[in-house]
Amino acid sequence: MRIVFMGTPDFAVASLSALQQAGLDIVGVVTAADKPAGRGQKLSESAVKKYAVENGLKVLQPLKLKDPDFIAELSALNADLFVVVAFRMLPEIVWQMPSKGTINLHGSLLPQYRGAAPINHVIINGEKESGVTTFFLKQEIDTGDIIFSDAVEITDDETAGDLHDKLMAIGAKLIVKTVIAIDANDYNEVPQPQSEELKSAPKIFKEFCKVDWNQSTQTVYNHIRGLSPYPTAFTIFNEKTLKIFKAEPEDKEPAISAGAFLTDGKTYLKFATKDGFIKVTDVQFEGKKRMLIDEFLRGMRL
Repeated sequence: MRIVFMGTPDFAVASLSALQQAGLDIVGVVTAADKPAGRGQKLSESAVKKYAVENGLKVLQPLKLKDPDFIAELSALNADLFVVVAFRMLPEIVWQMPSKGTINLHGSLLPQYRGAAPINHVIINGEKESGVTTFFLKQEIDTGDIIFSDAVEITDDETAGDLHDKLMAIGAKLIVKTVIAIDANDYNEVPQPQSEELKSAPKIFKEFCKVDWNQSTQTVYNHIRGLSPYPTAFTIFNEKTLKIFKAEPEDKEPAISAGAFLTDGKTYLKFATKDGFIKVTDVQFEGKKRMLIDEFLRGMRL
């Protein structure tokens, strides 16, 4: 079975590598175009492109997915199946092209957390379980029939980065299982269950990342965990942006207003919430490097 793989970040590399190690025939890789990055604005390649080039795989980098030249080049690969992991929304002319369809790996247990940022939102909402799902693409985003899914537990102190790595590993195994099942025609498509309360996972913008200290300690703690290490929760401290990568909840009733802080100037810095404190432990001050709280406080005048 001839396979075209579509993906961009590290999360997708694990699946592409697993497919290749399983001996499956990857006839092409579609990934994002190189983009200027950093102070020098040098062109940066996606993680998937770097892997593909290192492993001698044909790479396609269309600026527009409906470009006639790209469509012709993609069609010429004569693929039986497209595999999509962490890529852009595909136009119908693309996902309907292969004879066996187009499958996607999604970082949640569908139908919950459809959208661009499922790993972040599942932790922000304080869920105790997440997982990965493979499904066939349909017109509406993340709504196709489920092929397989695999669940994992979320621990109380897990960050989005921790869950990302966990789902990346089990997702790579699930994508191989799915492709082999499709090749053998040994699978059942299951329509996504209808649920009255669907939780979504929309793209995250900067304003969403600002901490609202008027919320409960647990809500703020989940917000910080769910945005760590990227795009990162932040607050305004000494009139500058303070990114918060890690923190600890403290249930002690605050005697100061929400958003005010306490510190000994050496070992701790904690902000009051509606019903407790958040002790920040791993931060990055505007214009500075990321550091642990004792190092941060040594260089601060409060």
